[in-house]
Amino acid sequence: MLKQFFIICSGADTNILNDCSKGEQNKYAGIGATVFFTALMAFIAASYALFTVFDNAFIAVGFGFIWGLLIFNLDRYIVSTLKKTGHFADEMIQATPRIILAVIIAVVISKPLELKIFEKEIDRVLLEQKNEYTLANKNQIAEQFTPQIETLRQTITELQNEIATKEAEVNALYNTYISEAEGTAGTKLLGKGPVYKEKRDKHDAALEELQQLKQNNQDKINIIESEISKLQSDYNNQVTSSQPIINDFDGLMARVNALSKLPWLPSFFIFLLFLAIETSPIFAKLLSPKSAYDFRLENEETAIKTNVLQNKNQREALLKTEFAINDRVYKDIETEDELYNYKRKKARELLQLQADTFFNHQKNIL
Repeated sequence: MLKQFFIICSGADTNILNDCSKGEQNKYAGIGATVFFTALMAFIAASYALFTVFDNAFIAVGFGFIWGLLIFNLDRYIVSTLKKTGHFADEMIQATPRIILAVIIAVVISKPLELKIFEKEIDRVLLEQKNEYTLANKNQIAEQFTPQIETLRQTITELQNEIATKEAEVNALYNTYISEAEGTAGTKLLGKGPVYKEKRDKHDAALEELQQLKQNNQDKINIIESEISKLQSDYNNQVTSSQPIINDFDGLMARVNALSKLPWLPSFFIFLLFLAIETSPIFAKLLSPKSAYDFRLENEETAIKTNVLQNKNQREALLKTEFAINDRVYKDIETEDELYNYKRKKARELLQLQADTFFNHQKNIL
């Protein structure tokens, strides 16, 4: 039962193969087993690849099953349409497009399995990339907010410098009127005279201006600091909202790119393994001599071809004979008076009928 199933998988004609030797049947059973297990591996590989895309086992298995059937059908077609002609060059011409197709199938099957085999190494590469993307994302978002924040901080610094300048001015006035009172500067007179009062009033006025300036600038600084706080909050919100996108950066294409950053030799050997499996039925047919099955299949195909050609030639000869007979028949009756008189009579009747019809039509109009 299993042997018959694998023979069906090989695409061989079971009616012909049943009349062949056991060795011939085993050969095609082996080819069919290769086709079946290749399709099974394609189903597993496609299911895993699609699971990384959809994150849904039912969808992945469903599409993976369809993909496995497609690969099974392609492999079965490749093997079953490769005919043994007895000429290696002709067989190679037949096999070349099939080998190219087999290489493509091997790549498609092997790549998802490589992703699964090297999953831990790929996860490490993806983690490094995610960290890099996180830092780059923060820098890119910061470029949107940093100029505004720096401008606002520069404004705060200018307001603080304005207060410091005014304080220095007030301190200088304080030192001036104290020195006047002590007699160490100005008029050099000890005591609080008119000059002292004038300088003291000037200091007090500047001190009052300083207090007002501090109050005004502090209000401005508070407003600016609230704006800075809002910008920093917006920055943190954008970083937080964009981080899940980076965290989800582990799809199929990301894993394929991460796999390309790993050493290529292990992946290459896995590809060679699947390439050998995929092309083994083709090369088995190419390298094996023309067997009993091939001769029987060729006999059936040539028998049908011969029968079709015979029927075609027979129909062409029949048509040619029919044309010749018709030509002779019409040529023989061409000169008969009886046929001429009969057609003359009918033509006369037709002309009379046309004349009567025309007359009646014109009469009705009038």
